[in-house]
Amino acid sequence: MNLWKPLEWTLVGGARLAWPAFQAINRRFEAKPFHPKWAPAPLPKSRERSKPPLGFPRTTDSLCPVCVRETRASILSGEIPVQTLVNEKRGEIKAHILERDGKIIIEKTCPSHGTFVDTLAINPDFLKRLESLFPGRDFDAITEKLHNHGSSSIKHGRGSVLTIDLTNRCNMMCDPCFMDANQVGYVHELTLDEVKQLLDDAISVKPRRQMTIQFSGGEPTISPIFLDAIRYACEVGYFSVQAATNGIRFAQEPRFAHEARQAGMRIAYLQFDGVTEAANAHRKVGNLFDVKLRAIENLYAAGIDVCLVVTIVNTVNNHQVDPSVKFALENCDKISFVSFQPVSFTGRDEEISDEERHAKRYTLSHLAEDMKRQTGVTEPLRDWFPLSASSAISQVTDLLQGAGADWGSLNCGCHPDCGVGMGFMVSKKTKKWAPVSEFINIEAILHDAQTITDTARGKTLTVIQTALSLLRNYTPSKAPEGLRLTDLLRKFDKQTGGQLGGRLGACEDGDRKSDEWLLMFVAGMWFQDLWTYDFRRTEMCIIPYATQMGEISFCAYNTGVGWRQIVENMYQNTTVAEWYREHGKHAVYANPKKLVPLPANVNPVSLHVPRDGRLVEWRPKREAVPARKEENCAYGSFTAS
Repeated sequence: MNLWKPLEWTLVGGARLAWPAFQAINRRFEAKPFHPKWAPAPLPKSRERSKPPLGFPRTTDSLCPVCVRETRASILSGEIPVQTLVNEKRGEIKAHILERDGKIIIEKTCPSHGTFVDTLAINPDFLKRLESLFPGRDFDAITEKLHNHGSSSIKHGRGSVLTIDLTNRCNMMCDPCFMDANQVGYVHELTLDEVKQLLDDAISVKPRRQMTIQFSGGEPTISPIFLDAIRYACEVGYFSVQAATNGIRFAQEPRFAHEARQAGMRIAYLQFDGVTEAANAHRKVGNLFDVKLRAIENLYAAGIDVCLVVTIVNTVNNHQVDPSVKFALENCDKISFVSFQPVSFTGRDEEISDEERHAKRYTLSHLAEDMKRQTGVTEPLRDWFPLSASSAISQVTDLLQGAGADWGSLNCGCHPDCGVGMGFMVSKKTKKWAPVSEFINIEAILHDAQTITDTARGKTLTVIQTALSLLRNYTPSKAPEGLRLTDLLRKFDKQTGGQLGGRLGACEDGDRKSDEWLLMFVAGMWFQDLWTYDFRRTEMCIIPYATQMGEISFCAYNTGVGWRQIVENMYQNTTVAEWYREHGKHAVYANPKKLVPLPANVNPVSLHVPRDGRLVEWRPKREAVPARKEENCAYGSFTAS
């Protein structure tokens, strides 16, 4: 390793001299607009990109939590038509977002139901930084065909994840739950023809978007068309298909995991609330953590990437931030990334009291502060970026793919208050790691990416500029032990779809799966509820639901005026009782004393479970520590560390 450092520093120094010299010439010549065939117009330059109102104080459009529920009830009872939501502004009120008492709050007053106040951030500087890093919006969304939902319509952006709920049936009865699964009295379940139509509609408009397709529910794996739906999504050209799952079926049926991979599933978006049975106890399944461990093993064996999805509820499992990240880092050969989701009080939790809501409220700033406090190694104002900042890199990828590309790259253009992310570079071999922003100047790379896009040169010059930017913003002495510049370039190449000379790191690409170093992405996505609702966020949604009534913003569908209840009621299949009579009753695990049955006589779980709540360097040469049994845990066999 020491032999590489002088060479790396030489390359870094050369890049730091070459970049300004190159740009001094590059910026003098205006490039012609870059108009790829997948787009309705040329890719806008940074000065042409629009932004929502940002900064504090500001005024926005929001909802009265009481008026909304009254309007929804009137629609569901047939008293008023559903078009009321398109043509009128029922339940809408103004809201003020401002700094008060060391917090960013949202405050709104309904003439009929009084004033509502909630917290958006406990660290104002954190939210201010996120908004300052927003790079601007690119294309407008198409509204005529897919996005005609009145004030709830998506108006900006390409979208990143298209969610399709295959069924509202579930084999658990969790709290929290967006959709109140198993409790609404009817079944809403799509046919394969309906799924095909939704996917066909999504690629029929410009910009032609390369989105991740997420099949969800309920529990999507209990849908009889689950595998066929995955196959069709791959057939029509989507490169990434994932399932939002509780993991029960994957834990019970190793063969099913292989069948899902063969169908084209790349990622399991695995619900995961912490690293003990106690941290998962609120899900009301006695051996749920054991289920997660078994599911991760089976998914890994099948070649499916795993993302841990941690719903964080203050006073319930907020102490599990660091243990969850540590669990992912120590098992980075089997886990690819972590997504934290601060609780949204909707669905089963929409009737929550004000007192309980304030006690359990958890924001993205809570996440950043808890990560720092629990790990001792991250910095909220250095390591975290709005998810939308990555769109600057996506635009460089658009250039690299060329004007003849069939699809636009996946582009995360959501409102900066919606989601955050940070990265760790971690060795699968030694488990050495470091926050990426500790040895790479991420902010400078994002600024460079906008320069590259604005000047819009051909592929060769774009590749050269991209390589120079990465080199000049890299500090070799701060990188984790064992990381070489070639490893870093390989990772960056993978993030741009192999446009720097490599190949896309999909599951089929054995070379990339065997890379020693993994970029472990840790994200936070905070969905709105009726108390925090901001229509400026809704209209920039990047994770729409594809439904029988068009593509609807995640928050407008699950919270907001309640499009989910309306769509599912209008297109319900039958009552739950009638469904059970015709199809039989599926298993539902909702009793802490009732364990999920798991197969016997299988190989022991080999995952490393963290012993404490601190991120510590991996020590491969240590005395073996026997597995613990505490907190009513049923881990199986694992290595405690």
